[in-house]
Amino acid sequence: MDSIGDVAVGVKRGSDELSMYNNPNSGMSSLSDGTSNGSESKKQRVEEAPPSRVLHIRKLPNEASETEVIALGLPFGKVTNILTLKGKNQAFLEMGTEEAAITMVNYYTTVTPHIRNVPVFIQYSNHKELKTDAGNQRTQAVLQAVSAVQSGGSPSSDIQEVLAAALSPVLRIIIDNMFYPVTLDVLQQIFSKFGTVMKIITFTKNNQFQALLQFSDPVNAQQAKLALDGQNIYNSCCTLRIDFSKLVNLNVKYNNDKSRDYTRPDLPAGDGQPSLDPAVAAAFSKDSNSLLGKIPGALTPLSAAAAAAAAAGRVALAGQAGSSGVLLVSNLNQEMVTPQSLFTLFGVYGDVQRVKILYNKKDSALIQMSDANQAQLAMSHLNGQKMYGKIIRVTLSKHQTVALPRDGLDDQGLTKDYANSPLHRFKKPGSKNFQNIFPPSATLHLSNIPQDVGEDDLRLLFSNSGGTVKAFKFFQDHKMALIQMSTVEEAIQALIDLHNYSMGGNQHLRVSFSKSTI
Repeated sequence: MDSIGDVAVGVKRGSDELSMYNNPNSGMSSLSDGTSNGSESKKQRVEEAPPSRVLHIRKLPNEASETEVIALGLPFGKVTNILTLKGKNQAFLEMGTEEAAITMVNYYTTVTPHIRNVPVFIQYSNHKELKTDAGNQRTQAVLQAVSAVQSGGSPSSDIQEVLAAALSPVLRIIIDNMFYPVTLDVLQQIFSKFGTVMKIITFTKNNQFQALLQFSDPVNAQQAKLALDGQNIYNSCCTLRIDFSKLVNLNVKYNNDKSRDYTRPDLPAGDGQPSLDPAVAAAFSKDSNSLLGKIPGALTPLSAAAAAAAAAGRVALAGQAGSSGVLLVSNLNQEMVTPQSLFTLFGVYGDVQRVKILYNKKDSALIQMSDANQAQLAMSHLNGQKMYGKIIRVTLSKHQTVALPRDGLDDQGLTKDYANSPLHRFKKPGSKNFQNIFPPSATLHLSNIPQDVGEDDLRLLFSNSGGTVKAFKFFQDHKMALIQMSTVEEAIQALIDLHNYSMGGNQHLRVSFSKSTI
């Protein structure tokens, strides 16, 4: 899609506007101002046409229909007439008022209008009114259908879809190449740049993450579609594919991680679904630009770390991730720390490739993540956390990779290569693990629990990791549970000790941080 900088709209008068009316097949009988003199046409070419409720549209694709041309104008007000000139790939559109026409031209000066993915040019006509041949039955039928829609009636079936799309405030959003999480809050931040977002519903269909998003006004929906369709949310991934929905109103029953009605903060969260964390809401309301740069019409790419931090309910670090995927971790408890413990903890936020505890400085380690975004994500969540009784410091390293020891050299097991580990959480694109990245918390989410393992078994297991279990709650199917430790440090210790713990029968416990409380 063209960027908004490539504006294909002008308000200068088209060079061949007046000469078109000599076309005997145009269906035009007369124009109200009658200025069709050749010399006047030449003189006026270099002048800016004054605002008029008649708009001249050029560079239309050959197959463009009258309804598609009308759809360009519908969000801005009543459309009262149309004249298409197929041989010229041009058209004239008459709006109900001059104000509507001005709004339309101003808008399309900043957002390139497209018909069938082809950019078209819109400018003021020198004519103040269109007088078309009343015998053109097709045009009259289209205009009657438009009038019916604008009056609340139903259009005929052959043009219903185009007109309904132009009038719908609801967008259907499909996200391709989804390597990083896309949450309700991320969508709201992106699309609210174009108007008031009222409701969002997210769901998975055909193994694709999709969303329905309702604006307060169809104009905003069309503006967002034109600007964002085909753009990437994050660098080189999470591509937005946007269409108009046939729905004109969304029915949202619950405010939770999957649906939200921003006009109804009183809605319940629903069974088993956490409601919006007040701290997250406060963070977004205080600084709406903390995650997304200003969008002048085209989406600014975001770092995946920022988005995942948003998903986790915290304002991310400003700026893009650095080029390095290697982290330097210092102030470690050198008596306790191992490559495996670092692999497990940092593996919550990305796929750890290599870990190297420094031979001459064993309270420090280098950790190589899959990419720079994962490195920044891990840094944003783990810097300042307490591990084995010490507050660890996490920064980006100047190293690009972590070197393995030379063949035959014994480094006392301080360096480990995890490139082929089966425990990587984020190998599968679109995995639900991307949706469940949260900061370290006292509450842990447990999954893959065997049916014969009960609450007492799990309480005992987690108590043996050196902490105190404060609360426990099974999910309905008993395959998942929440367990709350006394402190975040205890939860970190429990996760390190018990993630991938063998529960027998080839089942291994999965442990991650939760944003819920019991």
